Amino acid sequence: MRIVRRRLRLPLAQQLVAVQLIVIAAVLLAVSAVSVEITRLGFERDEGRRVLTLAENLAGNPVVRTREPGAAGSVLPAVVTQLQTVTGVDLAMIADNSGTIVASTDTTVVGDRVPWPELVASPGRSHSATVTVGGTTYLLAAAPILSNPDSGQPVRQLGVALVGRRSATRWESLVSAAPTLLTYLGAAMLIGVVASLLLARWIKRGTLGMEPAEIAALAEQREAIFAGIAEGIVALDTQNRITLANPPAISLLSLPADPVGSTLDELAVRGRLRDVLTGVDGADGDAVVIRSGRVLVLNRMPVDHNGRHIGSVTTLRDRTPLAELERELGAFQGTTDLLRAQAHEFANQLHTIAGLIQIGDYDEVVEYVQTLVASRAALDLSLTQRIRDSSVAALLVAKAAQAAERRVELRVGPASALEPLDPQSSFDVATVVGNLVQNGVDAAMTDAPGWVEVEIRQTADVVEIVVRDSGPGVASSIASEVFEHGFTTKAARGGERGIGLALIRRICRTRGGDVEVRSAAAGAEFAAWMTVRPAPVHEVEAVAGA
Repeated sequence: MRIVRRRLRLPLAQQLVAVQLIVIAAVLLAVSAVSVEITRLGFERDEGRRVLTLAENLAGNPVVRTREPGAAGSVLPAVVTQLQTVTGVDLAMIADNSGTIVASTDTTVVGDRVPWPELVASPGRSHSATVTVGGTTYLLAAAPILSNPDSGQPVRQLGVALVGRRSATRWESLVSAAPTLLTYLGAAMLIGVVASLLLARWIKRGTLGMEPAEIAALAEQREAIFAGIAEGIVALDTQNRITLANPPAISLLSLPADPVGSTLDELAVRGRLRDVLTGVDGADGDAVVIRSGRVLVLNRMPVDHNGRHIGSVTTLRDRTPLAELERELGAFQGTTDLLRAQAHEFANQLHTIAGLIQIGDYDEVVEYVQTLVASRAALDLSLTQRIRDSSVAALLVAKAAQAAERRVELRVGPASALEPLDPQSSFDVATVVGNLVQNGVDAAMTDAPGWVEVEIRQTADVVEIVVRDSGPGVASSIASEVFEHGFTTKAARGGERGIGLALIRRICRTRGGDVEVRSAAAGAEFAAWMTVRPAPVHEVEAVAGA
């Protein structure tokens, strides 16, 4: 047995706190780095101006300007020491024109050369820069020492006065700012933890107390369940936007591979299907819809939560195989009705013959039987000579018997002609003829005795079927609807919706044809046409021989 182990996950609140602390720490580090850099740049800017001013003051000291730096003796060390004592600078030095230090507050560097090439390259100008002296980094400013013009000699540069402040390293700057940064860090951490806990509580309230792992598992289970259901399922929100559609629904409705998030308008879902999905038709229970040649049964249920309407869920079942089975059962039912009607007719004829025998009128019996035989032979011969396809001819004979029983005359148009067809074509033609004739008989019964006329014409591989009746006809306002989703006007069935005309349209369109309602002087006229295939040659020869 395989053991599946789930990876442990922290609760949502702890995850949010951890993420919040990591973000705060990262932001604080970035702020600290920027703060240290800004502090260093500010130090160089402010202290640079100060030490430059002090260096210029040292260079302008009368004692320094009276003689060459190398010949000043102990005067210059006293001057630089005094400057350091008064101003608090970290370093004060005097160098000659070659850059050799002759006096300094740091006696260890006396005699060394200042590592500052600009002093030699650009004499007579003040400078400031970061320079390492004696192993220590200073923000150092240099000003030229010019001779005193009162001596009567031309002004010339005697040396260089240097004043510096020790530059703090980045680490030292960070350490000095640590108390303030730690205070900010503590406050930010406290605010972040409280905010994370409140945010986690608000999110869990919106997710019904479930953790993210539970929500993900629930979503996975839902997808697996819906994908495993054989029936189609479509969920809509209040804006008619698809929020769920499992693979069977996508296939049955011919939707794009990923319709979630799209509205019915964007998916070009219109007509009867849209009315059922949105509940506009107001149908309770199952509703029949024809979609892409399929007979679908839809059942829509509105979805409410806490008294608020949030959408609907519609289930779809493919009834096409069942409709095909109904067609086959209809053929058997037609045969049964034919036998019943013929049995009823034969019973009446036998009663007549029996009565004539009882009264002893034998010549009348013979004449009556001969008349029946001739009438039947004439009907069969007339029909089979024009309708040579045996299935369609037998259907018309059966329908004629049924119609006569209901006091409706079934007539076959004189221009009718049909050659033998292959089994599938014959079956489809018979289905269309049977449905149209049955509808005509039902309509003609409203004003019996009525009539129904059938005309079947064949031109090459196209068969046209026209059925007229003497019934009340089809109103022009509903002529375009009678083929939609099994529309019916038969109120006697308690509002039951049939699918006969919708199936006729499906059969005709499958065979490259169509069906329509035509205007007629009286009653209704339906015309259907389709492409068919002739019967194999050996079957045609067998029919001709018979």
